[in-house]
Amino acid sequence: MFRFFENLVDPYVVYEEKDAPNQRLLPFLMDYARPFRGVFVVTAIFTTAVAMIEIGLIWYVGRLVDLLSNGTPAEIWAAHGTEFILAALAILFIRPVLSGIDVALLHNTIMPNFGALIRWRSHRHVLRQPVGWFENDFAGRIANRIMQTPPAAGDAVFQTFDAVAFAITSLIGSVALLSTADLRLVVPLVVWIVVYALLLRWTVKRVGPASTAASEARSAVTGRVVDSYTNIHSVKMFAHHDREIAYAGEVIETARKTVQTEMRLITKMDVALTMLNGCLIVAVTGLALWLWHQGEATIGLVAAATALVLRLNNMTYWIMWATSNLVQALGVVAEGMQTIAQPIALTDSPGAKPLEFHAGKIEIQSLSHHYGRGSGGLAKVDLTIRPGEKIGLVGRSGSGKSTLVKLLLRFYDAEGGRILIDGQDVSDVTQDSLRRRIGMVQQDSSLLHRSVRENILYGRPEATEAEMIEAARRAEAHDFILELTDPEGRRGYDAEVGERGVKLSGGQRQRVALARVILKEAPILVLDEATSALDSEVEAAIQETLYGVMEGKTVIAIAHRLSTIARMDRIVVLDNGRVAEEGSHVDLLAAGGLYARFWERQSGGFIGTEEDQEAAE
Repeated sequence: MFRFFENLVDPYVVYEEKDAPNQRLLPFLMDYARPFRGVFVVTAIFTTAVAMIEIGLIWYVGRLVDLLSNGTPAEIWAAHGTEFILAALAILFIRPVLSGIDVALLHNTIMPNFGALIRWRSHRHVLRQPVGWFENDFAGRIANRIMQTPPAAGDAVFQTFDAVAFAITSLIGSVALLSTADLRLVVPLVVWIVVYALLLRWTVKRVGPASTAASEARSAVTGRVVDSYTNIHSVKMFAHHDREIAYAGEVIETARKTVQTEMRLITKMDVALTMLNGCLIVAVTGLALWLWHQGEATIGLVAAATALVLRLNNMTYWIMWATSNLVQALGVVAEGMQTIAQPIALTDSPGAKPLEFHAGKIEIQSLSHHYGRGSGGLAKVDLTIRPGEKIGLVGRSGSGKSTLVKLLLRFYDAEGGRILIDGQDVSDVTQDSLRRRIGMVQQDSSLLHRSVRENILYGRPEATEAEMIEAARRAEAHDFILELTDPEGRRGYDAEVGERGVKLSGGQRQRVALARVILKEAPILVLDEATSALDSEVEAAIQETLYGVMEGKTVIAIAHRLSTIARMDRIVVLDNGRVAEEGSHVDLLAAGGLYARFWERQSGGFIGTEEDQEAAE
C-alpha cells in the first residue's frame, strides 16, 4: 500500500530547465508543483471529506441526545437501532479509510516527493551556475538554502491541506450546522470568524517578515560556522579559536534576537486568541441555553453547539500555529529563492554546438577582461598558440595569467575580444564540450570527498581499472595509494580522501589530481603550478611524466619556478595584463628584458615579487 502512494509522483521526472526561474514566490512554487497537480486535487477532495465527517459527528451527537430523550431505551432501540449500527460501522470503517487515504496522500505522496523534487531541481540549477557565482557566496550558505528550502516548501503544502483547507471546510460546515438549527446561533460565530480572520491577518503580516529575518540569520550562522570548519587549519595555525567564537557569536546573537521578535508576536497572538475563543464559547453556548430555556431549541442542539465551539476552540490554536508555520515556511522558501531562483549567469549561446576539435590551434584576439572593475585582468591581449605547441606563461601575481586560463575555459565571458579553438569562438560552443577538451592541474588541487578511485576516474568515468592504475603510476601516485587507510577501514584505491582531500598531504593530492588529468586524455593541457606542492625528487620524476603527457597536445603552463618551463617551445611574459615579451628561454635571456631579470633574481627557482617590481620599474 505504501509503495502505491509513494510512487504516485516521480520526483525525477524529465522537465524543461529554465535559465531564469520565476522570481515571485507563488509562481516559483507552482513551477515545482506541476507534477503534483492531480495529487493536489485528490488530496483537497479527501481533506474536505474528512473535515465534513468531523462536523457530521458533532451534528450526530446532538441528534443522538435528542433521540435518547424521547422514549424508553427499548422504544429508542426498536426505532433507531439500525441507524445506530450503520453510524457505528461508518465510524469504524468509512471514516478510517477516508482519513487514511488523506494522510497517505499527504505523508507518503506529497511530503517526501515534493521535497525531493525541489532539492533535485535546485541542485541541478545551482550546479549550472558559473564559477564566479560560487566565488561570490559562502558554500555553506548555498548548501544551507538548498537543504532548508525543500522541507519548508513541503511544510507549506502540508499546512495548506492539513490545516488551511481543513479549517476552511470546518468553519463553513460549522456555519451550515448552526444555521440549520437556528440562524441566531450563526451571528456570534460569524462575528468570531471576522475577528479571528483579522487577528490571523495581523499575525501573518508580522510573522512573515520576522520569519524571513530569522531564516536569513540562521543562514548567516551556518555560513560563518562552515567557514570556520572549512578553514580549521588556518584557525588552529594562527591560534584564533576565540576570534572565531566571537565571529560566529555576532550572528548567533542576531539570530537569537530575530527569534525573540518572532516569539513575542506568537505570545501576543496566543493571549488574544484565548480571549477571543472565550467570547465564542460563552456567546454560542449561552445563546443555545437561552433558546432552550425559551423552548426554541432541543437539548441535542445545546449539546451539539457546545461541542462545536469547544472543537473550534481547540482547533483555532492549531490553525493559528499552522498558519504561522505556513508563513514561516514560505519565508524560508523566499529566502532560499535568493539562491536557487537566481538566473544562470553564464549560459550556452543560442544554437551552441559541441566543439569540433581538429588540431588544437588557440587564437587569442584583443582579449580584455577586468572583472567589471575597469582595471586588472587582461587588456587587449593577442596571442596565437600553434597546434601541439607548448607555451610557458610567466608574470607577477595579478598580471593576468589565471584570468587568461579562466577565459579559455569560459568560466567567465570576456568583456572584450575573443578566444578561438580551431577557428571556433569558445563562446559559441557548448561549455561541456569545451571543457572536456581541456585538462587542467591547478596549484591547489582540491579533491572530492570520495574514494581515491572515484577521484581519479572523475577524469574519465568510463575508463577501466587498468587504465586508472596506469594513470596513477604515471603520476607517481600508485605506491602511496596502496598504503592508504581511512577511518572506516577502507584501503588503497577505496580509501576516502576527506573534504577537499584533507587526509592527503599536499604532494599526494597533487599527484592524484595529475593522475585524474592524465586519465582524461584531453588534447589541450593547462598546468597552473602543477608541481609546486611536490618535493624535488618527486617533482623531477613528475616533470618527465608531464613532458610525456604533453606529447601531441597543445599546452599552456603557468609557472613561477622558471626552471619548470625552460624547455617549453615558447615563453610568454605577461605584465599588467599585456604581453610584454615572448620567445624561447634562450632568446628571452639574451634579450635582457623582464624575463631575464626574473631569471636572475629568482631564489630557489621562483619569480620575485616586490624586488622584481622595483627592478622592472
